[in-house]
Amino acid sequence: MTSRLPHPAAIALLAAGLLTLVTSCAEKGGGDAKSGAIAVEATDDACKLSRTSAPAGSIAFEVSNEGSKITEFYLYGPDDKVISEVEGIGPGTSREMTVKVTEAGTYTTACKPGMVGNGIRGEFTVTTKDRG
Repeated sequence: MTSRLPHPAAIALLAAGLLTLVTSCAEKGGGDAKSGAIAVEATDDACKLSRTSAPAGSIAFEVSNEGSKITEFYLYGPDDKVISEVEGIGPGTSREMTVKVTEAGTYTTACKPGMVGNGIRGEFTVTTKDRG
């Protein structure tokens, strides 16, 4: 029985495929510019968004709880009604919330450490949809 080592070109092709797979998986997580999601860092006393505006359409928020209490994340409309929410985000975990917003305007985001009260609020602007 003869044993053959893989051809160097086959090894290079396999390595390139694995690199592409790893890069694709990395781009899907964590709310960054590559994934398109807005990163939200929720702590016990802060609610930091990677950006505070987005064009109308589907908007994704990647909420990471860096605090010690279970938290929630909300997007409120201009009339202060809940547009979307994600609840039960435990310490050290992340959840994604995707919401379709069709109208430009001034909205409000809120992180609610301990899931109580009005939360830590911030202004969020939805602009006219990009026509690119």
